Formats: sequence, C-alpha cells, structure tokens
Amino acid sequence: MKFLVHTYGCQMNVRDSEAVEAMLVAAGHEKVENEQDAELVIVNSCTVRQKAEEKAIGKAGNLIAAKKVTGLMGCAVKRLGADVFKKLPHLDFAVAPRSAGLIPRIVAEGRYPRLELGDDLIPEALAAHSASGFQAFVTVLLGCDNRCSYCIVPDVRGHEYSRPAAEVIAEVEALARRGVKEVCLLGQSVLRYGVRNPVWPDAKGEAFPRLLRALAKIDGIERIRFTSAHPKGCTDELVEVFRTEPKVCRHLHLPVQSGSDRILAEMGRHYTRAEYLAAIRKLRDFDPAFAITTDVIVGYPGETEEDFEATRSLMDEAGFDNSFIFKYSPRPGTRSALLVDDVSVEEKERRNQVLLADQQRRGLERNLRLVGTVREVLVEGPSKRNPERLGGRDGGNRIVVWDASDAPIGSKVSILVTDAHAQILVGEAKVLGGK
Repeated sequence: MKFLVHTYGCQMNVRDSEAVEAMLVAAGHEKVENEQDAELVIVNSCTVRQKAEEKAIGKAGNLIAAKKVTGLMGCAVKRLGADVFKKLPHLDFAVAPRSAGLIPRIVAEGRYPRLELGDDLIPEALAAHSASGFQAFVTVLLGCDNRCSYCIVPDVRGHEYSRPAAEVIAEVEALARRGVKEVCLLGQSVLRYGVRNPVWPDAKGEAFPRLLRALAKIDGIERIRFTSAHPKGCTDELVEVFRTEPKVCRHLHLPVQSGSDRILAEMGRHYTRAEYLAAIRKLRDFDPAFAITTDVIVGYPGETEEDFEATRSLMDEAGFDNSFIFKYSPRPGTRSALLVDDVSVEEKERRNQVLLADQQRRGLERNLRLVGTVREVLVEGPSKRNPERLGGRDGGNRIVVWDASDAPIGSKVSILVTDAHAQILVGEAKVLGGK
C-alpha cells in the first residue's frame, strides 16, 4: 500500500512519525511524497494547544472526504479517546502515542474502525529509523512527571520512562554505521533521564551526563544534541560534560515560561527566577557564546503588567539566542483550565509582539558578537531563501549560510562569519574537513 504521514507538533512527534514510516516500509508498504498518490494517509496529531489539535483533526477530515484510508495517531487521540470517532465518524483507526508501533499490524489486518489507547511500549517502534540522512532523532525518555499547571503532556504521553543506556548506545552505534553524524536525544524533560527508573547497571555518577560521555565515544558520531531541558537538571556534572566533550553541542533549549516568581509558582515550575539565571551563568561562565534558547508563555491567567515586565527583564538578563513565544490557551484537564482566562486576546497579542521585537534585537546583538569568528558547520543543503547559498548549523544550533561550494551534504565546513542577522549568520567557507 502506498502511504504518507503528515506530522504536527514537536520533535517527539517527528520521531514517532519516522519510526512508523520505517516500520511500514519494512512491512512492504511504499512511502510516497504526494498525498494524491497515497492510498493510506496517517495524521500525527498535537494537542498542546487547541489550534494545533484543530489543524490535525481538520486535516484528517479532509482526507476522509477524499476517500483515503485515514489514520490518526498522536497526542490528540489520547486526549479525546473514543470521542475521536464523534469528531471523525468515518476515521479508519486512531492510535495513542505509545501504541504507534501497532500501526503496521492494524494496516495489515484492515479491520476498521480501530482504537488503540494503550501505554505498553513497543521496543521495535522506539528503535526504527529511516535509511537516509546524516542526522537522527533518538528518543531516550518518554512521558513526563513534571505536571506543570498548563500542560497536558503528562496525560497524553504518560509517566516518565527512561530507556536503558545500553539500548540507547546500541541504537546510536547502529545509526553511526549507517552514516549518521549528528544525533539529537529527545525527552519531554530529558535531564530527568534515569530519575524514575534505573538505566545503568550501577549507580556511578548522574545518568544523563554519563550517557552523553558514552555516546561521545562512538566512532562516526560528530555531534550530540538534546532537547528539552529543565533548570533543575542543569547540574555541575552536566556543565562539565559541555565543557570537556567537544562532540556535545554547546546549545541548551531551556524553557523558562515566565520571569515572575509568582507566575512560576502558579505554573508549578519548581524553580525561581534567580535559580533559572544561576543555571544560565554556569554555562556562560566557561563559554560566553554558549547558545541558550527558551520557551515563554504570555497571558497566563492572572499575569499582570508587572509580571510581564519581569519576564521581559529576565529575557534580557539571560541574553537568549532565540525564544519561542506562545500565547496562553487553556487545555481541558489541566489545573490552569480551572482558572479564569482573564488576559484578553488583544493583550496576549500585544505582549507576544513586544517579546518578539525584543528577541529580534537581542538575537542580532548576540550574533553580531560572532562576526569575525570561525564556526564549524555541518552542511544541510541549499539555503531555503537563496538556493545559490549553502546552509547548515553550528554547534550552537545557529543557522549559517554561505556562497555555494562543492561541499557535500553532511560534510564539515569551517565558516568565517562576515555578517549577522537576528536569526542567521552569513559567512564564507574557509576549510573543508571531516570524512
């Protein structure tokens, strides 16, 4: 059967979709690029925000109308349960995140409609990968136990489970043999790796820094990234790994959500403004160019102008390289959904635009400091905006573009930075390296 997967949401969903694609291909099905050519289309859904869920449901509805065999997978399925068939009466199957590995079996049996909401992990689904590319996502931690007041993720992705270190190492070794040079380790709160369940046969050192050091020893792997982090996990041992392991990229995505201690407490984030900034100082003390990105929510219930200004000032003090700013929207079943959503739509939009403008200024200031430096970049291909240029990312996850050369995709290039914008570094190739 010819199939296509549409993906909405985070990197975890991207990884889940890739695993399903790999398993379907292994089962003898053919992946196609165009929806028109597909007999089966699967929509991988997100439910972190209402609009994301509506987009996925709407897409599935359009596919059903087009007479495609249509499956819905992902977080919206877990949230809606059997009600998903009320929204989409002619949906063929619906599968929750941890049941995604069942999809090849469901397709083979062809008995529709079908609903799978189980939380039992399917090992082959965790390790399945597509055959091409020099970059790969690797899931190391599933679920989340943080229970932030606004977040539905613990309900739809379940309790935390850390994969055994030996399993992760074997997966990355296999990827390296297939030509993968850069891996990104995934977890909803990845620095809690090994906290809820043991992952090493002994208890020597902290579990996640130990995993990073083990992966850095694998031949062929040149870069190791991970996302997303929590300030509580930014320990001295983790900082030492950043400082001493050149393969571990000096970039940390560290969601802050608010700069107001009152709002942070309401959100259940379990750190203060001062503790968050202390975590950043640990990283920037040994490398002022260490890249830190973040997530911020504006318009959380009860957020005053004073709270908002506290967020603005924290963001300036932290000096974020990039920020992803979201307007608060209540999600059914979360603690904050019981609060009065008292910040107007117009005010949320104003605060959003203010922080975006601040980040443009701050991002430009940070990038201008890199003009005249040489950045090591892995080539990703032609620039999206200008195909006459090549593009890639440096160790800080910054986008770098330069005049096209004969550097193949996946090769390592040293780029002298000659100009900078808020989101992009511009330079010229100096030395080709790598394998």
